Amino acid sequence: MSENKNYKILIIDDEAPIREVLSASLQDEGYTVSAAHDGVSGLQAIRQFNPDIVFLDIWMPGDLDGIQVLNQARKEFPTVDFVMISGHGTIETAVKATKLGAWDFIEKPLSMDKISIIISNVLSYQAEKEEKVLLLNKLRRSIALIGEAPAIMATKQIIAKMAPTHSWILVTGESGVGKALAAQNIHYLSTRAGKAFVDINCGTVPEDLLESEIFGIEKGAMPGVDKVKKGKLDLAQGGTLFLNEVSSLTPEVQHRLVRFYETKCYYRVGGSEEIRSDVRIIATTTKDLEKMVKEGRFSEDLYYKLNIIPFRMPTLRERPEDIPVLSSFFSDHVAREGGYMKKAFSAQAMEAMMKYEWPGNVRELKNFIERVYILTPGEFVDLHDVRFAGLIGKADEKANADVMSTFREARAQFEKEYLLKKIAENGGNISKTAEVIGLERSYLHRKIKSYGIEVS
Repeated sequence: MSENKNYKILIIDDEAPIREVLSASLQDEGYTVSAAHDGVSGLQAIRQFNPDIVFLDIWMPGDLDGIQVLNQARKEFPTVDFVMISGHGTIETAVKATKLGAWDFIEKPLSMDKISIIISNVLSYQAEKEEKVLLLNKLRRSIALIGEAPAIMATKQIIAKMAPTHSWILVTGESGVGKALAAQNIHYLSTRAGKAFVDINCGTVPEDLLESEIFGIEKGAMPGVDKVKKGKLDLAQGGTLFLNEVSSLTPEVQHRLVRFYETKCYYRVGGSEEIRSDVRIIATTTKDLEKMVKEGRFSEDLYYKLNIIPFRMPTLRERPEDIPVLSSFFSDHVAREGGYMKKAFSAQAMEAMMKYEWPGNVRELKNFIERVYILTPGEFVDLHDVRFAGLIGKADEKANADVMSTFREARAQFEKEYLLKKIAENGGNISKTAEVIGLERSYLHRKIKSYGIEVS
């Protein structure tokens, strides 16, 4: 069992024969083993040896018995698993050790068969836990907020402070700024990361169904409901419930959420059984909830329970210096998903993108990058390419007396300019132009005819 050499086991017991026999048996199994004779030396050995598993005797002479060692060690070494051993244990002692975080409790004389089973279970659990941590870290990287501008750095700092708490949170901001992404970051950086992140878009659910969607519905509460239907609060147990566009909640649902905040309990629609639940709520809105409170259209109690720490996601125009890195990030994604070669943006193209106001914020930028990849045949994106893809800045608007009102009109004009430029670059040779820009010759002829382009 040479693979066991990667695992370290520490034995802390005041009886030398126990230490010697157990050490020899575990070494025969291929484990790396160390031993200590009392609590004080045991704690020191944990610090120096860095074991995966500790077999810890409960009754030991000296300043620290096993329970005291366990209590201190669990705080200092949270990733180490402890198995308690004793020659005269009681149920009370076993329960106390388990509450302090011990993995298991075994009695002397020790059974090597039982010890082998315990070790196998502990190591399997540790491997599974490590795999979950790796997956969680990978997920955290995939949803990371991109950018280094002061506005987004301040946002990241707020998230880092909020995440470890159990406070309910309200994230405000314009459409497309990344409010949902911020909510996911808060969840996956919190102690609830291993539990469910359940979302519901309150603005898309019919008002008469919102209550049952969130709280669930009991069997027979409505015609056709022949079994209990779990709500989002059921599904989010121990984790986070994300309420997107919380401003759309009905007054009844708002009232019930206030009660849930205060009691940690709720009833399903049509139910009489009180359900206790540990769920954190993160809500988002594009609306001015404070104004809605003043107008009596949103619960003041719920607003203040959500808005403990005001948290507004910055717009993209507040952090234009992040546009190059965001564009690169989205380019990587589009190229990977669409099978494209990654495109390079010229300085002029990027400058135009940084001057554009992006009313749809980060979401609009992401969609725009995808559009550029579809509409630009080459691997180099220049100013005319981003214009062709629909980027119209203030300078373009001033230069055109008849400002184009639709994207279709804008694309048509830029497409015409683009074709004129490419035809000129290729000396009026339509076949060569079609080859260079990646279009069928017949399709290019139709475009030339539709735009009234004269070819000599």
